[in-house]
Amino acid sequence: MKYKDYYAELGVPRDADEAAIKKAYRKLARKHHPDVSKDPQAEARFKEVAEAYGTLKDAEKRAAYDRLGTRRRGEEFSPPPQWQQQYAAGSEPFEPFEGVDLADLLDAMARRQRPRAARPTQGRDYEAGAQLTLEQAHHGTTISLDVGHEDGTRTLAVTVPAGVTEGQRLRLRGRGGAGAHGGRDGDIYLHITLMPHPQFRADGHDLYFDLALAPWEAALGADIEVPTLEGPVLLTVPAGTRSGRKLRLRGRGVANGKGGRGDLYAVTHIDVPASLSPRERELFEELARESQFNPRALAGKEAAHANPNP
Repeated sequence: MKYKDYYAELGVPRDADEAAIKKAYRKLARKHHPDVSKDPQAEARFKEVAEAYGTLKDAEKRAAYDRLGTRRRGEEFSPPPQWQQQYAAGSEPFEPFEGVDLADLLDAMARRQRPRAARPTQGRDYEAGAQLTLEQAHHGTTISLDVGHEDGTRTLAVTVPAGVTEGQRLRLRGRGGAGAHGGRDGDIYLHITLMPHPQFRADGHDLYFDLALAPWEAALGADIEVPTLEGPVLLTVPAGTRSGRKLRLRGRGVANGKGGRGDLYAVTHIDVPASLSPRERELFEELARESQFNPRALAGKEAAHANPNP
């Protein structure tokens, strides 16, 4: 292998700093650029200058080059044994530098000495659960959440938006484990559970509750005060309401998170007094004598209508 004096190629001393090396290269590159110079050797000279600069501008390549010591330009030499060990990297050691240019050798040495960049690693994802009241799901809330991390349990303040539902899975982006080597932080997946409510049953964003009616309210109709999430309102029960009917109050359910709300359903059932006063008994007996209503006959007609071909 022939020795190349890169410092001499650029016309700078061996202790020249980066700025001096760069300045010398620019001057020589302009002078010997094939598009500028008419010298037939300009292209070859330009490549020599570029090769010298490519080594000396790189700190690792320059350090490896300097460890070769000072030699005469064009002198045949063999690199030190430690270079052979590093360059061979487990391959056969015989004549590993035969046919290798000094610039290629320095480039290979620099690559082997340069630590390989660690790959970005995403942080760990975590799963957690949150129990909310129906009112919290409707209005939104902020909760304190204890999450186990690699470095112990952490308490996070988590904002839960209005409109979450039973079984919903919220993604808290970037609130999980820390990423490594430039990787993004992990996430927390929050599983929502709604606590039982004393009055309402939730089905998605709709709410249901049971409405007990007296026989005369169901038969004659009535305006009845019923509960909602915002307080009581009047519900008109139509005359002739039967048990099991669903009376809808539109837009009185749970917020859906998109500016709207579900509906509220009153599921009716008819109740009777457990005991009667003498006057009440008298009135019920009079009604029994006067009324032609037979609920069993009506049920039979409905069953026959539902099954026309028994």
